[in-house]
Amino acid sequence: MNFELDTQAILQQIREGKALTGKDGALTPLIKQLTEAALQAEIESHLTRDLNRNRKNGTSSKTMKSDVGNFELDVPRDRNGSFEPEIVKKNQTHMSDQIEKKILSLYALGNSYTQISDHIEEIYGVGFSKATISAVTDKILPMLNEWKVRPLEEIYPFLFLDAIHYTVREDGQYISKAFYTVLGVRIDGKKEILGLYLGESEGAKFWLQVLTDLQNRGVKDILIASVDGLKGFPEAINAVFPNTQVQLCIVHQIRNSLKFVTSKDQKQFAKELKSVYQAFTKEEAELELDKLEEKWGKSYAIVFKSWRSKWENLTVYFQYQEDIRRVIYTTNIVESVHRQFRTLTKTKGAFPNDDSLLKLLFMGIKNAEKKWTMPIRNWSMTISQLSIHFEGRLDNALNL
Repeated sequence: MNFELDTQAILQQIREGKALTGKDGALTPLIKQLTEAALQAEIESHLTRDLNRNRKNGTSSKTMKSDVGNFELDVPRDRNGSFEPEIVKKNQTHMSDQIEKKILSLYALGNSYTQISDHIEEIYGVGFSKATISAVTDKILPMLNEWKVRPLEEIYPFLFLDAIHYTVREDGQYISKAFYTVLGVRIDGKKEILGLYLGESEGAKFWLQVLTDLQNRGVKDILIASVDGLKGFPEAINAVFPNTQVQLCIVHQIRNSLKFVTSKDQKQFAKELKSVYQAFTKEEAELELDKLEEKWGKSYAIVFKSWRSKWENLTVYFQYQEDIRRVIYTTNIVESVHRQFRTLTKTKGAFPNDDSLLKLLFMGIKNAEKKWTMPIRNWSMTISQLSIHFEGRLDNALNL
């Protein structure tokens, strides 16, 4: 086989403007020739070592997909059937995993299977069915399962827990399921998603299972947990981590309160409510709540009943300086992750099964973690203050 002549022909095609890669790309014939030459060298070496009077027995053809396009590859055979090629295995149909990596990259950006197929064909000249793309993305599942059971750190200064809802097909019908996100802030101040949990509804009983899983994976202590206003949530946390302070999300509480306020009063009520949660001390906040209830209590008694019943967990942040208050008074830190999830899933509508949802969200988490290279704002000051507030509990982690 005259590679010099073929190379000259390829160079001439490139000069004439023919693309290097993609469908009918200039490099495709050369890749085919080089691969077939390597296979011929392999079978000749095999026959030299074979003492059973073996010999060549023609070729078999199969379609190979490569980064430069697909082509028909002639694979040599031997009469005894003992030849096992190394450069291209018997069941191998791809010349490299670069295309698969590209599929996973496009998938992680939220592209649909149709969009991925179109992109791949445009770039490489290789057609992929939706079933093939699904099989490629299923390779995420072993990584996901390993990630879900990985050991965790012994102590997390902050933990944020919240749920996002998706529609998933189950037993022939589509139902709403709650996807539970647990985000921790480590001793170094960097964020980490600790786990993926999927349940049919958001409830304290399920959160108890989630927290037990964290404990089983090595978590021994959590200083402050910031959560939404789910009934029984603080009790679920303290059942597993009895020394954890639980701060209910102020933003969730405000949203829930305004649901019970008429539209004509919402703007004014929200404005006056700021004097409560933006107070300097817990005592000042309670006085402001009293004033607010005196004015609005008859119209919106249910709102004030909610604030009073949750008061101890709504006001935990008043114990701390501004740097810590800013972090724990809301679950926005985990809701920002949920916004990234929605960007990935906004074109999906519903999911055919749990795995199809989990593998996409897992890729979203891996993308988010690439950006989490720095500790949260003013972390050195924050961890110093926490070591004073929680005397002794951070000593081992900080090597004090």
